[in-house]
Amino acid sequence: MTGMGLVSPLGATPDAFFASLMAGVSAVKRIRTSFAHHLTVKVAAPVDFDASRYFSAKEARTMDRITQMALVSARHAWDDARLSALTPEEQVRAAVYMGTGLGGAETIDAVDREVYVQSVRRVHPFTVPKIMCNASASHMAMQFGLRGANLTYSVACASSAIALGEAARAIRWGLADLALAGGTESMLTHSSLKGWESLGVLAVEDPNDPGASCKPFAKDRTGFVIGEGAAVLVLEEMEHARARGARIYGELAGYGITSDAHHITMPTIDGQATAIQLALAEAGLQPEDIDYINAHGTATTANDTIETATIRRVFGAHANAVPVSSTKSMHGHLIGASGAMECIATLLALYNAAIPPTANLHHPDPDCDLDYVPNVGRTGVHLRAALSHSFAFGGTNAVLVAKHSDSL
Repeated sequence: MTGMGLVSPLGATPDAFFASLMAGVSAVKRIRTSFAHHLTVKVAAPVDFDASRYFSAKEARTMDRITQMALVSARHAWDDARLSALTPEEQVRAAVYMGTGLGGAETIDAVDREVYVQSVRRVHPFTVPKIMCNASASHMAMQFGLRGANLTYSVACASSAIALGEAARAIRWGLADLALAGGTESMLTHSSLKGWESLGVLAVEDPNDPGASCKPFAKDRTGFVIGEGAAVLVLEEMEHARARGARIYGELAGYGITSDAHHITMPTIDGQATAIQLALAEAGLQPEDIDYINAHGTATTANDTIETATIRRVFGAHANAVPVSSTKSMHGHLIGASGAMECIATLLALYNAAIPPTANLHHPDPDCDLDYVPNVGRTGVHLRAALSHSFAFGGTNAVLVAKHSDSL
């Protein structure tokens, strides 16, 4: 991986994002929208994003917020990788792999208001191109002239982890030399938040500090906080990257994907454990080779206890020696963009020899008894390889293995 870009609740650059994680800064805040009084949920992790800084008014009207954020993230990743315009021969070997959970949620919400409340007779002609899940990937391909595979995955919370894993496999199998891969999501809309409320999985606002509302692995956890944003990485074939003298953040060395085939919202240990084992096998690693795990860590009752039991099953006695943290405690749960943003957090942990904490973990759950790096990050640690977990509603489990660049 040679480039990364993001639009996150915790900052607009990877360095700012990771510095905030290490400092335990929370992006969670009270919802201040015009419809906030209709919500039971009171907190979210929004992005400070002004589309007018990047797009003309005409351009902005043709793209949903998710596409705008994805394009900005892709440009940052492209520039970070120090890539220039591709030749026609290079273009057909360059691909796009993206993930999103809901697609253009902001457009859906706005059009529903126009049609059902305002009774308009004609909506914007770009309504469908703005809503469709593959809009972000298509705009990215057009902007950078990427004429290889163009694929979008909508697999709830695993969407962008799958996009990264499939991009890595395409490169490994010789189907592409380069790919832009990641995820984007923005569903802080009235209708979407009402839906999440009804599921009963969203965090109750902390009475003392809204920023402390998400408490993964804590006894007093109440659920996750919805966030928004986009994260895109540049993946390259190793010799392709070396030939142009690219900086290499690390290797996406393994990818495991399974389905629980059990329940639409309730996870299983078997499915998660098998995904981890498949990812380790593809990377040629043993559990003892893993020095850090970026957990799915949603702060829901079921997920946190099952993920703990999963890690114990796979890692055995070594489970006690592996630091595990959930950065969702600070940037929220970005659903389709979470896997990519957490992969960036994992890569930067390896790159900077530092482990971000699990924030707000003051009262550990006895059933979540691993080293969850409570509240304070760790620096100066030796990290060779790490896992990033993404376990989705629908039962899909996606696990990524990242290796430190020194091992390549």
